[in-house]
Amino acid sequence: MQDVIFNGSTHRKPGSRASVELVFDNQAGRAAGQWSQYAEIAVKRVLTRDGTSSYYINNLSVRRRDIQDIFLGTGLGPRAYAIIGQGMIARIIEAKPEELRVFLEEAAGVSKYKERRRETANRLHDTREHLIRVEDILRELSTQLDKLEAQATIAQRYQTLTTDSEEKQLLLWLLRKNEAQAEKARQQSILTRTQIELEEHTAKLREIEAQLEILRVAYSTASDTLQAEQGLLYEINAQISQLETQIRFITETRNRIQTQIANLSAQREQWQTQATQASTELVKAEQTLASATEKSVQADQQAQTQNNALPALETRWRDAQGALTRVRAQIAQFEQTCTLETAQQQNAQQQLQQWQQRRERLHHEVRSLATPDLAQLEASRIQIAEQDDQLQHQQHCLKEAQQATLHTEQVLRSAQQQWQAESAALQQLEAQLNALKQLQQSVQANDTLQPWLEQHDFATVPRLWQQLHIEPGWETALEAVLRERLAALEIADLAQTPALVAGAPAAKLAFFASPPARPLTPTTGTGLRPMFAFLRINAPNLRTVLEDWLAGVFIADTLTQALAERAQLPVGSVFVVPAGHQISRVGVQFYAADSEQAGLLARSQEIENLDKQVRAQSLLTEDAKIGVTQAEAAWRQANQTLTEARAQLEQITQYGHALQLAALKLTQAEERYTARSAQIHEELAEVVAHIETQHEHLAQAEDNFKQARQSLLAAQTTLSDEQHRFGTLEQALTQARQQAREHERSAQEAHYAVRAAANRIEELKRLIQAAHEQAEQHLNTLQQTQAELAATHSQTLQESLEDALNARVAKEQTVLAARTELDTLGAQLRTTDEARLTAERRLQPLREQITGLQLKTQAAQLNQTQFDEQLASAGANQAELAAKLPPELKPAALQSELTRLSQAIQALGPVNMAALDECAAARERKQFLDAQSTDLNSAIDTLETAIRKIDQETRLLLQNTFDEVNRHFGELFPRLFGGGQAKLLMTGDEILDAGVQVIAQPPGKKNSTIHLLSGGEKALTATALVFALFQLNPAPFCLLDEVDAPLDDANTERFVNLVRAMSSHTQFLFISHNKIAMEMAQQLVGVTMQEQGVSRIVAVDMEAAANFVAAA
Repeated sequence: MQDVIFNGSTHRKPGSRASVELVFDNQAGRAAGQWSQYAEIAVKRVLTRDGTSSYYINNLSVRRRDIQDIFLGTGLGPRAYAIIGQGMIARIIEAKPEELRVFLEEAAGVSKYKERRRETANRLHDTREHLIRVEDILRELSTQLDKLEAQATIAQRYQTLTTDSEEKQLLLWLLRKNEAQAEKARQQSILTRTQIELEEHTAKLREIEAQLEILRVAYSTASDTLQAEQGLLYEINAQISQLETQIRFITETRNRIQTQIANLSAQREQWQTQATQASTELVKAEQTLASATEKSVQADQQAQTQNNALPALETRWRDAQGALTRVRAQIAQFEQTCTLETAQQQNAQQQLQQWQQRRERLHHEVRSLATPDLAQLEASRIQIAEQDDQLQHQQHCLKEAQQATLHTEQVLRSAQQQWQAESAALQQLEAQLNALKQLQQSVQANDTLQPWLEQHDFATVPRLWQQLHIEPGWETALEAVLRERLAALEIADLAQTPALVAGAPAAKLAFFASPPARPLTPTTGTGLRPMFAFLRINAPNLRTVLEDWLAGVFIADTLTQALAERAQLPVGSVFVVPAGHQISRVGVQFYAADSEQAGLLARSQEIENLDKQVRAQSLLTEDAKIGVTQAEAAWRQANQTLTEARAQLEQITQYGHALQLAALKLTQAEERYTARSAQIHEELAEVVAHIETQHEHLAQAEDNFKQARQSLLAAQTTLSDEQHRFGTLEQALTQARQQAREHERSAQEAHYAVRAAANRIEELKRLIQAAHEQAEQHLNTLQQTQAELAATHSQTLQESLEDALNARVAKEQTVLAARTELDTLGAQLRTTDEARLTAERRLQPLREQITGLQLKTQAAQLNQTQFDEQLASAGANQAELAAKLPPELKPAALQSELTRLSQAIQALGPVNMAALDECAAARERKQFLDAQSTDLNSAIDTLETAIRKIDQETRLLLQNTFDEVNRHFGELFPRLFGGGQAKLLMTGDEILDAGVQVIAQPPGKKNSTIHLLSGGEKALTATALVFALFQLNPAPFCLLDEVDAPLDDANTERFVNLVRAMSSHTQFLFISHNKIAMEMAQQLVGVTMQEQGVSRIVAVDMEAAANFVAAA
């Protein structure tokens, strides 16, 4: 179709698409469907180079089928009779009756009915397919629904057990919470007592710390003294170092000594000034020390007085606290006893009611227990035993069938592999044989001698190589020896060859004549092997020819062997090797293929061998195929047997499972009945004993409650007195401790002030002494320096150094005494500190005990909070749970019950919790599919009714159409032929399937069949039939493509008259080279090509042209 797209020319670019458009006048509204409202309908098709087509109706994009629907029943459909060409005329005349009926259907407008019937039949087929699928799904769904119902039962049982387990878990959490709350109260009581003991040890520790503080102050004073003495010692050491330095540098120049004298004078003045200032500050510090000492003494006296009064108050406070604690403990114990006894009474009453209710329930359960059917149980066991025997037998049969299927499958696979291997080998041989044959035929077809041979009648004469056979491997050697003689032609007499010289062939060609047969020439005894001995020739005359041509030609296996044995050759003889090389006594001639004809003999012999191999391989392949067929049949039989065995085994297994399930239910019912009966009797005896016990507990609890209530009232009176006394003592003790701490703090501040003033005085004294000493020292040094300057020797400095050394010795003894005093105070301080550490170590176990108690209290609180949160997260109502919780219930009993419920849940195995929803969904789906099945059956009935109605209407329409067309055909045929008769015959009883046969007898002929008519008569007959169809159902237009070509002038005249008559109802477009036919046209349209590769349309309006001529 892409050929209709313009491919371009020398000056024009190629087009990318082609389009065609037909415009129809629809003012009469003959178009069907939605397009009937348009007065003009334009149908357009656009074809692009990528092969895609687009269709448009009135410039609206539509499907191809939409266009076909417009032309259905108009004669312009896919099987149109309105487009008539010479080929169509021949098809109409030579068509089979069934094919001719198609044109009748198109004329009758039945094509749209048939199209609707085909669509309805397809829908009917699809509906039946859907119904089959729905029925398959229903069968599968029924099986699945049975399984889901069983799973749903288990899921409901699982939900019941889970609900019971969750309730027991909530009760366990509530019980644990109550235990944690009681544990918390107990730990808090112990914690209070331990905290009181800790406070007593803490008071003792404070006394030791006060003593330790006094020792620390003394130790600090001694340390300050030691530091002052060490400072003086350091100054003496510095003086000694200075003197030593002066002695080292005594030999310096006079200028340096003078500078030193000036420096010493200035330093002496500075030290004197510092001594004066320090004396003034010393007087002020002594006044401050006296005032601080007086305040310190007063503060020590007040603190001592207050501390002496504290022990008596603390003793009285501890006694009152102990008494109060004991009274509170007694009250708490009495209250706990009352609460416990009240709870015991309530618990006993609840237990009593519960045991009585349980006794009633057990009596009711005993009466309602159902007795199991033992006879039915025994019958079920017998059926199960019989079913097991059948199951074992069927399993044995299934195993045998599986083994047989496996064996046949292996045999089939082996046979298929053998067949595939043989087929592959056959295909390979056939491919080789075909390739060689094509090559051989190609070489023969390209022979340059073939035209010459055909000219001289030698084309059918066989060539020499076609009649020869040689041992394999020596084909090339024979071609090398014979050359063009290998393709020689046999003629009767060589005397004919001179006549061929004038028109000699264009290539080498040899001829031979068969001489009379003669005996074979005996082989010489030289040991040489003649080539002629390797030939296999059946024709005796050819043996003589080849014996002559191959005389003196011997074979050698290799070129080396031929060269070695060439001396044995007779004169004029040669050796030839398999490659075709020739060796004579005096020379070597190498062979090479010099034309396409080389290798003909070798290929011919190979073709014969391959042909034999192909025939043998074909037999092997056919045998393998038969083996595959037999193995496949055996496998199908075994597979069918296996399927039947599986189905029977599945049926037996399902029946056995049903029996086992029924027997299991009966057995479990019997076991439950026996176990429950014994359990109920044991529980009744236990309930009676518990009822008697609860009566005794109730009476005892009432007596204990009365005694505890009397003791509680007396203890509460004592508690009020002790609380008042304890409050008074605690207030007095708190005030005394506060005053003692304030006096101690004042005394410590006064001591600190005294120490600071004393330290300042000592420091000032040391500073004054050091200043005097330094001033004196500087004066002495100055005098010595001056004397040294005068005497220029170091005698004075040496004496000063000795004095400084003596002073350092004395000062070191003073430092040693201060250090001894400091060590004594340090030992006392360590002893006191050890006592403090001992006291603190005694506090640590109490603190750890308090911490442990606090942790236990917090643990109990956490446990309580944890269980409370768990209950809250579970959304439990603790009041309702507490009402359900028996007082004597232990956590172990609840845990045991939870374990039993968990085991019961696990015994259910894997539970499909979605089975309930899936079962409901499956039921809904089954109901939906049942409704679908009903709808599909109803749709099938509706579609079958529609098909019957379409067939009925089509049959009636076809019959009326046939009668009308037959009548018109009988009228038009004599008009075209000038006489004669024609008619249509129905070839069957059922018009929907029957064919249509044309009977036509032109004037003067009595032919029995239409095939005996001439070409023109056939064309006129077909034209009459087509026009008869037109008269019944005129098409919008009719295209005639050289229909008049086989007609003579007379018949053309009659044809033109008929067309002109029918043109009032139908527009005719015709292609013709006949002048008579052209004369009836109102418009002529021709195609010209003024530009190479570009077609142009030339149109002439005949009426306008005639008017133009008349006007001229």
